[in-house]
Amino acid sequence: MIVFRKLCLGVAALALLALIAGLFTGNAALWQPSAVALSVGLAIGLGAVPSLKGYQYTAWIIVAVVAAMIYPGSFKQWGSINLRDPWLLLIVIQFVMFGMGTQMSLHDFSGVMKTPKGVIVGLVCHFTVMPLVGFGLTKIFSFPAEIAAGIILIGSCSSGLASNVMAYIARANLGLSVTVTAITTLVAPLLTPLLMKFLAGALVPVSVFKMMMDIIEHVIVPIGAALLHDYLKHAPAAARPNVYLLAALSSVWLVFIACGGWQMLGTMLDPTVLKGVAILGFFLAAVVAGVAYHFLVAGVPRVEKIMPFLSMAGIVYFTTVTTAAGRDNLMKVGILLFFAAVIHNAAGYFFGYWLSRMAGLDRSSSRSVAFEVGLQNGGMASGLANSMGKLGTVGLAPAIFSPWMNISGSILANYWSRRPVDDKND
Repeated sequence: MIVFRKLCLGVAALALLALIAGLFTGNAALWQPSAVALSVGLAIGLGAVPSLKGYQYTAWIIVAVVAAMIYPGSFKQWGSINLRDPWLLLIVIQFVMFGMGTQMSLHDFSGVMKTPKGVIVGLVCHFTVMPLVGFGLTKIFSFPAEIAAGIILIGSCSSGLASNVMAYIARANLGLSVTVTAITTLVAPLLTPLLMKFLAGALVPVSVFKMMMDIIEHVIVPIGAALLHDYLKHAPAAARPNVYLLAALSSVWLVFIACGGWQMLGTMLDPTVLKGVAILGFFLAAVVAGVAYHFLVAGVPRVEKIMPFLSMAGIVYFTTVTTAAGRDNLMKVGILLFFAAVIHNAAGYFFGYWLSRMAGLDRSSSRSVAFEVGLQNGGMASGLANSMGKLGTVGLAPAIFSPWMNISGSILANYWSRRPVDDKND
């Protein structure tokens, strides 16, 4: 495998020469495929360089952006399949969140009792610094309304699980990082819609209730399914049959809905009640999915190890179709949007760390809060942009911000890992 990766680096080098020649001569038929070959070669080849191996996921995100920018039509429709179909994208984003959820556990929430001050500081910083900085950037750069709303949206979402990885690499307070991620995810259905209404309501129509339901549907339900699997791993033997019975009854309900029950209920129930039934259906589906996944892992344990990679693949897919859908807008504001991403992300690290220090947290905990504030859940933001029907505009900020967050987070984490702290002498 190492030999193949090194071969890919060689291909990338040749592609770079072809790219330069194509750009110099103005030959699009040469430089366009060369740019894609270069990005793919690097994404695979980085695995052969130990110091750069950790950037492979980010490299694949870059591949998605490059390919979609050069060949946007190839990532909008495949035959009769609409790659931006709302149901397809919903399934992908739920799968991504489920994959993230498999890296969480119910034990993560117990950290609130162990480090309440750190959790409160992290929670307050996260839902104040990033939305307000995002709002300020939209005023400074004067982005079009829907693109500006996307910047505020990603700033208003919960922490991403990448923050936990970065905290681990940086040798920061991992327990605090994991707990803050869990809590920000839990409160996102309430705080994210309210922040969007307050800060972005003049830019795009924002329904607090609809966005709240969307977050529950996109994030809470799939993560809940993953946490049910975690519960079943440690649940008393006497409690498991009750969960299995609930899963069986849930399956019956879902079959009823799929076989015409939804249409029948639509004629009988008030629309508001029908929305509640729909949300209930998603939670019941989560029960079925959680139990099914639990049995799958019991039979094929290796599945649990590959779930994070499948989740990453889902994010790459989302980035690709988002970039393809918003290519024309990116051609106009891409450079400014990237510059905004750098400022937004850096502000998160800076204020997250120093506000934590001012609040009395030790340096290790402050580093964790810096990651929690600076690294947002791009998957959540993309899913919400899709549910708003504005993937090509509101969804652009998550598509641009996410790759940079992974790059900067890796750089900062490795920098801090070489400078461990001794909080006993803090």
